[in-house]
Amino acid sequence: MSTPRFLTLPPGVSPVHLETAQGAFAALEALPVSGVVERWPALMVPGLTGSKEDFIAVLQTLAHSGRRVIAIDLRGQYETPGPEDPAAYTCAALGNDVDALAQVVGGGEPVHLVGHSFGGLVTREAVIDGRTKFASYTLMSSGPSGIVGPRAVNGREIMRDLPVHGLEYVWSTRYEPELLASRVPDEIVAFVRKRLFANSPTALATMAAQTLDQPDRTDELTQVEVPTLVLFGEHDDGWPPLVQVETARRLGADCVVVPGAVHSPAVEAPETTASALVRFWNAAEARSLAS
Repeated sequence: MSTPRFLTLPPGVSPVHLETAQGAFAALEALPVSGVVERWPALMVPGLTGSKEDFIAVLQTLAHSGRRVIAIDLRGQYETPGPEDPAAYTCAALGNDVDALAQVVGGGEPVHLVGHSFGGLVTREAVIDGRTKFASYTLMSSGPSGIVGPRAVNGREIMRDLPVHGLEYVWSTRYEPELLASRVPDEIVAFVRKRLFANSPTALATMAAQTLDQPDRTDELTQVEVPTLVLFGEHDDGWPPLVQVETARRLGADCVVVPGAVHSPAVEAPETTASALVRFWNAAEARSLAS
């Protein structure tokens, strides 16, 4: 589970709703404090059990680079509603949502796309389908196929327990004890509980299954001409670091290992993560403008 470091929105960051051809999506929008947008925008997609709030710690720094930066809730997550239809929560269906969101966020300009964990499996669908021209693509703590690290246990437990026992059981037996053992502040614990119970149970169960059983689509991704970055924590317990290094090699992608971070670099090492993204985005734009 990704747990935000704090919930207070910095200056220049505000909640918005994005209207798309696929419906409305709850988002956080970060703008440069000056109000002047000089560079191409960015779209950030969270992972399973996550939300837009997982990016709060990096949004202001990213926007200070002269960009509009948008972090979203996926369909069925937290403040973005979704139907009780499992078909709405496959990676392919959610990838269609990302395409629609990128069209709105970009407004005719290329968009820097970032997918965290399960969000990486979703966003690669949008990159591979080729309907949207992306300025760059970042896989953050995500792998080439279904999750295989210790966090795979979490996905299997959600699939097993949610249909039988419900969200209250999942919260009280797994998430709450884990948060309390980690001494997470009370207000963050309260938020994580609120967020979990706002999720569609159908969405959670389907996304968990998708996280576990996705095929390796790296070869297809290599056929797409988009600058790519693989970024992850040195202690990642989702996809093993060596697996992510190998993914970067296969993609011919830049690779950044964030010291001290585990599975959520944007929370655990926000300044290092934001600096790496800005550096990569600037280089991608320079290459594009020079070509």
